[in-house]
Amino acid sequence: MTQRRAVFLKWLRKTHGWIGLWGAVLGLLFGGTGILLNHRSVLKIPAAQTQESTIELPLPQPAPADAKAMASWLAAELHIKQPASRVKAEPAKPVGWGDQSLIQPARWSGAYTSPNGGIQFDYWVGNSFVSVKRNDNNLFGTLSNLHKGTGMGVAWILLVDTLAGSIIVLSLTGVLLWALMTRRRMVGTAIASVAMITTVGLALQAM
Repeated sequence: MTQRRAVFLKWLRKTHGWIGLWGAVLGLLFGGTGILLNHRSVLKIPAAQTQESTIELPLPQPAPADAKAMASWLAAELHIKQPASRVKAEPAKPVGWGDQSLIQPARWSGAYTSPNGGIQFDYWVGNSFVSVKRNDNNLFGTLSNLHKGTGMGVAWILLVDTLAGSIIVLSLTGVLLWALMTRRRMVGTAIASVAMITTVGLALQAM
């Protein structure tokens, strides 16, 4: 029984170590950006800053036929590499204007997002131009978007999933290592209980 315990502990330590090594680099990125995101409102940290600019771009003749065609034309015209997302085509509809009822034209909109910024377009059908707004993030804003996965593809999302899985496995193996290698279980149980109660209490308070 003692030999099996020693073999299991050896395997557990190796698993804990290798998984920790895998998540070390991403852990530094997500830990640093997580601190910035966590304190940006309370401490008013001016870390993530955005520079905005807006232009009105004349449409070609003939004009794009629909919202998707508009998104494709803008991508080619402005040399945008990111695929368009959130492309919407809102139909014309009546709106109240004082004691009158007017018809609001159809509206097309969409966005191209990336970690270092984004481009949004807004077009009212019938206009000879389309409004385009560009947002350029600084370094901290880019890192924050990497943390949130803004503008990232499936590969990045899956990579971050491996980090999340690593944290779960590290937590479980860490608890097992502690339980098998220390005798002060009452102290550890008390610490874990206080941490869990504090977390759940603060979460419920914020809801």
